[in-house]
Amino acid sequence: MRSNGGLIGAKKTVSPSAASGIWAIRDAQRERGAANWTGPILTDYLVVAGGGGARGTPFGDGYGSGGGGAGGLRSTVTSTGGGGSLETALTLAPNTNYTVTVGAGGATSTSSASVTAGSNSVFSTITSNGGGRGGPSGFAGGNGGSGGGAGGNSEPTSGGTGDSGQGYGGGSTSGYGNGTFPNGTAGSGGGGAGAAGQSVGSGTTAGAGGAGVAVSITGSSVTYAGGGGGGANRNSGSGGTGGSGGGGSGAATNSNGTAGTANTGGGGGGGPGDNDTSARSGGAGGSGVVILRYPSAYTITIGAGLTGSTTTVSTDKVTTITAGSGNVSWS
Repeated sequence: MRSNGGLIGAKKTVSPSAASGIWAIRDAQRERGAANWTGPILTDYLVVAGGGGARGTPFGDGYGSGGGGAGGLRSTVTSTGGGGSLETALTLAPNTNYTVTVGAGGATSTSSASVTAGSNSVFSTITSNGGGRGGPSGFAGGNGGSGGGAGGNSEPTSGGTGDSGQGYGGGSTSGYGNGTFPNGTAGSGGGGAGAAGQSVGSGTTAGAGGAGVAVSITGSSVTYAGGGGGGANRNSGSGGTGGSGGGGSGAATNSNGTAGTANTGGGGGGGPGDNDTSARSGGAGGSGVVILRYPSAYTITIGAGLTGSTTTVSTDKVTTITAGSGNVSWS
């Protein structure tokens, strides 16, 4: 029988997720110990979406491709993306399912139509948006969590925009603007969670990908969501470096762009302008990740369709989910 200890007030009631009425400390401790009332679970999160892919180079195209934008980054620990304010931890109920999706990285191809943005990552009510695709030659970068870099072009071309509180925009290209064809122009860098992609002029060197953001939710500082570097033009140029946090490097002339790093949300590196009669590849975007930190008194169940693992850090547990879509719950 649950008394009010001589206090006047509503009768005490208890369930696994909540309690009402007036409780003495010893009574609350007794109910928690008997697992009758586990109470709300304050959960920190890092949600990173998949990075955008970047186009390769078909035969005869002298312009470099833009780097893919990093996946959007939302976090309650250390810092969040796009220069936004740190987010607030979620208060969750035990024995309740919460949706988790880890976004895939965007695809690469020598066909402009087949290069894709990254996919969204989701935890409960939190969605981080996939990174924008890198702009093929002559095209703007795609919009996304972080924007894709513009492809090389004879005219000024814009980078894609990043989403507020998630990432920055991709770099632009100025074109050459002198009425001649100077071997094509290089691609610009994709945006990162921590900085915009680098814009380029009429030279042969491509733009670097924007930097990512360092987050310490696992107990160690790890950088996520760097933008992909742009691809060089056909005339012995250098590819843009990938942004810190898994951004793929753009291709130098006669080379290939590199993929964004898996589970960082890094953007793919752009392909180069063609100079040796063969097609060259760009980089695919890196997949995203969802990381959850909560009190060690609770046990998480990772549902079917998800790949993840749990470690203990100080007085908390940290669960890292690296692939799939499904539900998680706590007891």
